[in-house]
Amino acid sequence: MDESTSSPERLHPGTPAEENARVPATSATGPTPGASTSIAAPFSQSTEVTATEHRQVYGTAKTENLRDSGAWRIILPAFVILLCLALLAVPLIILIPLFANSLDVTAQTHGLVWLWIVMIILEVAIAAFIIRSLVKIFLTQAGNYRG
Repeated sequence: MDESTSSPERLHPGTPAEENARVPATSATGPTPGASTSIAAPFSQSTEVTATEHRQVYGTAKTENLRDSGAWRIILPAFVILLCLALLAVPLIILIPLFANSLDVTAQTHGLVWLWIVMIILEVAIAAFIIRSLVKIFLTQAGNYRG
């Protein structure tokens, strides 16, 4: 690593690391002659950064409207309920006429009555599982955010 990136002064000017780097260090051979060997007193200076430090601002907090109208608390559950009804209704709209047609003795699908019954039962069971999951996820969470 080159010296330009390893020096604390070059990484973050104005930081406490730079202030600490300006403190004279003792020589590698030991204390200088005539210097006191007592333990240094703790710093009385504050290590807080002064107000003149440049601060980077991210986002648009001053111009962004963060107020909630509360409409999503009505729209989201209503949308989920409509989707759950559609999830249940669309396959039944297809399967029930097929089942009703197969009840006719003269129809070619008369032997497939058992198939339509099984498909209706499977569809309702799978739809019930999905609907229960969607209700747990969306409708219970929407109720928890009431102020």
